[in-house]
Amino acid sequence: MTTAPLSPSPRARQLATLGLIVGVFLNALESSVVATAMPSVIADLHGQHLYALPFAMYLLTATVGSPLWGRASDLVGRKRLYLVGAVMFLLGSALCGAAQNMGWLIGARALQGLGAGALLTLSLTIVGELYSLEERSRVQAFISGVWGISGLAGPLLGGWLTETLSWRWTFYVSLPFGLLAVWLVSRFLWETGERRPAQLDWAGAALFSVGSALTIWGLEMQRWPLVGLGLLTLAGAVALESRHPAPLLPMKALRDLTPATAFIGNFLGGAAYFGVIAYLPLYAQGVTGQGATAAGAILTPMLVGWTLTSILSARLVKVIPLARLSQTGFALLTLMFLALTFTVHSPLWVTSALGFAVGMGMGFSMLSLLLAAQQSAPRGELGAVTSGVMFARQMGGALGTALMALLIGAHAIGVGGLELAEGLRRAYFLALGLVGTAFVFSLRLRPELPASEANAH
Repeated sequence: MTTAPLSPSPRARQLATLGLIVGVFLNALESSVVATAMPSVIADLHGQHLYALPFAMYLLTATVGSPLWGRASDLVGRKRLYLVGAVMFLLGSALCGAAQNMGWLIGARALQGLGAGALLTLSLTIVGELYSLEERSRVQAFISGVWGISGLAGPLLGGWLTETLSWRWTFYVSLPFGLLAVWLVSRFLWETGERRPAQLDWAGAALFSVGSALTIWGLEMQRWPLVGLGLLTLAGAVALESRHPAPLLPMKALRDLTPATAFIGNFLGGAAYFGVIAYLPLYAQGVTGQGATAAGAILTPMLVGWTLTSILSARLVKVIPLARLSQTGFALLTLMFLALTFTVHSPLWVTSALGFAVGMGMGFSMLSLLLAAQQSAPRGELGAVTSGVMFARQMGGALGTALMALLIGAHAIGVGGLELAEGLRRAYFLALGLVGTAFVFSLRLRPELPASEANAH
């Protein structure tokens, strides 16, 4: 049998869970805090032409690392790997704060992202093993609230730290919370059971990592031979994974309609949402002329809208089919990105209001697609299908960030003003095409019974 996390008493289990939740909070807080500060970072480090890479490398390593952390935890235990990942995240954060040039920052962000992949993946895995189904639903609801708090506080905190102290403190602020999480998990989470080697497609995983890195780097640097080589490498990884008995990604399940639609929808939705969210602070500072605090405030409605609608969706699935929820979400996303293309010269509050609706669309579509994929997956492939859907969303985010950098242009990012506004309009058009395509794919899903009626039958 494999190792299983446990705690010697309910009190210890609660404290261990608190440590895990703090780790999830750090993961959620990081993107919103740092995105707010990034315009100041690139101005200080003179990295306008590399604006997308700190985001892209973080997403890339977090994306590729997540399924690897999950499978590797079967080999050496979840607690041990969680602590290793947490230390990597904290070390990456400290190095980001001390960065003296963009190369240093990009490398540190890659390390930070690799650790972040462990924080989220292993936290959700450990919670699933610590609690029964009824208890787990309450813990997951609390974790959703943590994401909401980070969405509300993160951008404002990032703007305040940047303007009153330095952008470096947007990275240093993670350190005390991270140390608390490490102490709680190491002190109160126990593991028991025998360990057994877990079969893993290491060759396929390596090809996925190399192919993804080549594709992202080639897009950012406009080196098209690298892009082609990266796509060929990814195709080779898919071919290798398809023949492996225990692939990193659930290749067999992804041939079925529902998991495949969830995979595509998360990839396209992630590309649109995370690609846009990386550049909204530039809109606040470079187009409307606001400061870093306003740049943070513009992200808040999107993040809060996603969180609140995710919580609402968890209740609506009892009465509304998952297919209808996902279609509603993508329809809302399509309408909002269409509206954004006409508002690049509008006041900040207009973009914030539309951003809140974009977050709502993500909340409806992403959660419902994940639940639909899990519901259709065989019990033995549930974890693989879940990690595959999350992999698609994160990889889409990394690719979307790089593609939108190409559309906006490094010169527009540097000079701002009218040229930046028109670049953002092109990025919104790309996002519109992505979510519109996802909406078309979601129409293939058949509206099954709501969850409550399905369970009754």
